[in-house]
Amino acid sequence: MTFRLTILLSAVLVSGWAAAQERPYFVTYSHEMEEPGNLEIEMFNVVGKPTGANRFLGSTVELGYGVKTWWTSEFYLDGQSTANDSTIFTGFRWENRFRPLMGEHWINPVLYVEFENTAADKVLREVVGHDGNADFADPNSVARAEHEREMEFKLILGSNFRGWNISENIIAVKNLANEPWEFGYAWAASRPLKLAASAHKCAFCADRFQAGIEMYGGLGDRYSFGTNQTSQYFGPTINWSSPHGTTLSFSTQFGLNDYSIPRLYRIGISYEIEQFFGRFHRGDQ
Repeated sequence: MTFRLTILLSAVLVSGWAAAQERPYFVTYSHEMEEPGNLEIEMFNVVGKPTGANRFLGSTVELGYGVKTWWTSEFYLDGQSTANDSTIFTGFRWENRFRPLMGEHWINPVLYVEFENTAADKVLREVVGHDGNADFADPNSVARAEHEREMEFKLILGSNFRGWNISENIIAVKNLANEPWEFGYAWAASRPLKLAASAHKCAFCADRFQAGIEMYGGLGDRYSFGTNQTSQYFGPTINWSSPHGTTLSFSTQFGLNDYSIPRLYRIGISYEIEQFFGRFHRGDQ
């Protein structure tokens, strides 16, 4: 079911209506917010094979809406399919990002708050605490019995300089079942292959590609803060924005220690609908 949903949504997204310039990040958030009134639809997929366990596909569908210039809200639906096991719906997330300072500054802070209700989740949109390879070994019938209701907080810091974007995320997660705080981080940098737009309409000109790097991992919990027995990942990222608005992203990310999944392959696709609710009002006139 997850694979069919991936194919169906990919076909729909290729017919995107409006151009969007997305950063080629899968875990790290930049400080850039959704334009007020715009709706962004995204689908991210990750494929991995934990050591000694079955290969999996984790998928998430995101709906992001620009509520205000300083406020973006997103809703996620997550699912996963594990080879020789099953395909299941794993839960939902609701995030809100708030930007306290308007305009562009040397460092631009954004505050992030998310509620998560998941079980057997494998989308790997963040890594915190001592999350590692072994957490993906349990069969779905066992893993889905343990529900995780969590609050996640991030401090997002972003800077733009001479075409480069540099983004840092500091992550803190609190499980509502009275478990200790867990911590993590994400860091990324990217740049368009060409800063100046082409004088003519071109699908594969250099300015339509962005390339960069991304690194993220766990930082333990309140009782064992640090990188001991935590998973860490690093890899190159790239995306391409079509003239019709669809953005495709890809990354191969490598586990940096034995506690990590050896390799992750990430694929994303997105498009943005400008002034989403305004389209319905115009239709009523």
